[in-house]
Amino acid sequence: MEKLKKIMLPIMSAVVVVSTLISSQASAATTTFKDVQANHWAKSAIESAVSKGYFKGYGNGLFKPNASVTRAEFASLISRVAKDMTLPEDAQTDSFKDLNGHWSKAEVDRAVTLGFINTKEYPNGFKPSTPITREEMAKWLSSGLVASSAEYKTAFAETKGTLLPVKESFKPGIAQDKIPYLAVAMGTNLMNGFPDGSFGMDKTTTRAESSAILLRLENVLKKDATAFDDLTELRMVGIEKSNLELVSSLTTGNTSISDISGKRKTFRNGSGSLEFHRLIAVNVQEWNKKKSIYAPLFVAADDKSFYDEMTNVLPVFSEITIYPKAKDFDVIHYLNGVIDFTGGSKIVNKLHEKYGYINLPNMNTKQFFKENNKGVRLWVANYIDLNNPNSQFDMDGGSFAVIRKK
Repeated sequence: MEKLKKIMLPIMSAVVVVSTLISSQASAATTTFKDVQANHWAKSAIESAVSKGYFKGYGNGLFKPNASVTRAEFASLISRVAKDMTLPEDAQTDSFKDLNGHWSKAEVDRAVTLGFINTKEYPNGFKPSTPITREEMAKWLSSGLVASSAEYKTAFAETKGTLLPVKESFKPGIAQDKIPYLAVAMGTNLMNGFPDGSFGMDKTTTRAESSAILLRLENVLKKDATAFDDLTELRMVGIEKSNLELVSSLTTGNTSISDISGKRKTFRNGSGSLEFHRLIAVNVQEWNKKKSIYAPLFVAADDKSFYDEMTNVLPVFSEITIYPKAKDFDVIHYLNGVIDFTGGSKIVNKLHEKYGYINLPNMNTKQFFKENNKGVRLWVANYIDLNNPNSQFDMDGGSFAVIRKK
């Protein structure tokens, strides 16, 4: 027995040493940071971005996940993620004079060459230490995608007139030339809105948030623009002024919502008129899998019991401008003046308060329209029976659209 112990001890000691070594190597393979707790929402993204060489820590066990990201840092990050993109022969070597001798110069030049950054946007220099805003970030990401693919270029053009599902679309409004950049970034899920419904265009982005965006960019660069349902929907709303055919089994056939967009309809009682802008449908047949990027804008959690009772119904939301004409114009003038689907009723939930769009009023309506006697742009709701969907929109001058089964 003693002889057996003498033989086994060295073997067991060797096993312990090897096990310890393997364990140490495994720990080293997974980069961890003292300031990124196990329950941090971006822990996995941070560790993945670092392991791929996109991000680096600070050398003392810290990552600083809440620190803001500068222009130089984000330009370098996207340049690293886009490492497989081919540089053209006329690669930039001196994009910005204020980068001479700066650590980020080579990677900023590469990001410029790949189309992520437009030097004309920075006539007074790049100012590399400036924290990058979310609007800038969206512009860089979208520009790079547009430069990489003809389909992304087409998607960019088609979203110029789309509706973005964020509160800035309504208050204070988003300049039309900025919309496509945000649309491509949101449509590919590179960037999303905040829980309060905003995009946060002027906000800066943290290192943790940027880690998640980088991993998404890595994935998006491998795909075509047509691979993203949300971007396809934003494109359709931009062109057709409706997402109806994408999210439902209904169609406008040979007509189109774009045929009536921008057209007037005079109320049959002569009390005023309206201008029709667009129509958004949200398919609620599967409550936990609502079809449409716009679902959070118009369908609230409290609406579930309402739609459970109204089965086989497709809610559609129309953006219109009402122009009062009659003295003491009231909401009744409007409701009695439009009997087809060109009009609509009040949206029953309070999401308009969160996102900032105007809902059809049901109190103090005379005062409301008196204060908006030059015209007021707002949203109304209609509900289409999927079994018998025939709904028509008739405008002045003969323009019309019809909704029916495919």
